[in-house]
Amino acid sequence: MKIVSLSAIAIGSMIALAPPAQARSPYDGWWDLVFVTQAGGCDASYNFTVNVANGVVTHPNLVRFRGYVAKSGAVRASVTVQDKYASGSGRLLGTTGRGKWSGYSGSSRCSGYWTAQRN
Repeated sequence: MKIVSLSAIAIGSMIALAPPAQARSPYDGWWDLVFVTQAGGCDASYNFTVNVANGVVTHPNLVRFRGYVAKSGAVRASVTVQDKYASGSGRLLGTTGRGKWSGYSGSSRCSGYWTAQRN
């Protein structure tokens, strides 16, 4: 009986000490984004690549970039670079995505759409 109890305690201790599993997202990986301006005085388009890890969207060089992809593929993100700001939402599905964004560059208000392609 004591051996069984000690074994149970040892196994329970190992489970308790194990690191928590990371919740992988089906959207994890690198994505190429294109932002197209449809209205306003911003540049005609912006291109950059982001990484999705466990549903969190990051950019390696943009500190003020925040984004999240839900399990459903719904996306929300925002970015600030100097006097430019944009936020948007949309959806990823498989290896592509699309959505809308709005923001400003200096004093010019802008809006448009974005597309994503998994690379």
